[in-house]
Amino acid sequence: MFVKKIGIDLGTCNSVVFIPQKGIIINEPSVVAVSMDNRILAVGKEAKEMTGRTPDTIKVYRPLKDGVIADYRVTEAMIRYFIEKTGTWFKFFKPELLVGVPAGITSTEKRAVIEAGTMAGAKAVYVAKEPVLAAIGAGIPINSCTGHMVVDLGGGTAEMAVISLGGVVTSRSLRVAGDKIDYSISKYIKNKYNLAIGEQTAEEVKTKVGSATIEKKPEEIEIRGRDLVSGLPKNITINSNEVAEAIIENLEEITQTIKTVLRETPPELSADIMDKGMVLTGGGALLKNFDQLITKVTGVPCFLAEDPLLCVAKGTGVVLENLEAYKKSIMSKK
Repeated sequence: MFVKKIGIDLGTCNSVVFIPQKGIIINEPSVVAVSMDNRILAVGKEAKEMTGRTPDTIKVYRPLKDGVIADYRVTEAMIRYFIEKTGTWFKFFKPELLVGVPAGITSTEKRAVIEAGTMAGAKAVYVAKEPVLAAIGAGIPINSCTGHMVVDLGGGTAEMAVISLGGVVTSRSLRVAGDKIDYSISKYIKNKYNLAIGEQTAEEVKTKVGSATIEKKPEEIEIRGRDLVSGLPKNITINSNEVAEAIIENLEEITQTIKTVLRETPPELSADIMDKGMVLTGGGALLKNFDQLITKVTGVPCFLAEDPLLCVAKGTGVVLENLEAYKKSIMSKK
């Protein structure tokens, strides 16, 4: 049986590919390594390992910035790589592609996604809003008349949406998410310890000891970087409370936007959200104690979805399996 449908969660940090009846088959970083003569050298994990380690002749790109296409040609190459990796039979059968996009995307940005997918070899490209896909992937019955709130924290964007009857009632898209948090960590370490660290080190600090709140027993991690005074390599130890201090402004911005969405929500749906709580999805949801912080700041219970990193991709799978039912309600096509 030839599968002719592919769902892609095209993320700023990670891209996840889903095929109906097979499940998630690719989960790789959205990174591409390009040579000086514009040849694509590596995509995904292989390219990410090159970050910060390349000679002048090789550039490592992240073709998506803030959840949208920043480099069209490289994005097209990345989508083509994902399609080819799903199986050789696509050389004869062009697949239908469903791509998750941020809720706050402009029509021009949406058109760029559709064109990149078409040029990469897809027969038809559909786009659907990430918060809706995340809600479907988290198992929320989006077509019911009760209100549900989803907070999807990715690498480039944080998306908050209230969903009822299969559509988005109110939503906000904030370009403060995983990447900005990594940047805040590296900036804090630079200012406090005079130590320059790379992107990957900042991400490692966030994932291993990152916390949204101050802890009584903070965890520690030893990191190395370049001393800005002597220019020599140096090791330091940093703990989770320092990380919480470094990222407090980013988290405040996200919680303030959640509050704004709650203020704009119709009263009947507000009552539903208060009753059921909001669901936290996306890679950023894995930041320790973040759900507790949101509950404390908003007064609304907040729960972490199962497999938060894969919710959008799982949502594309459910939509692809019921393509006709969802075509009218949540998708737009070229």
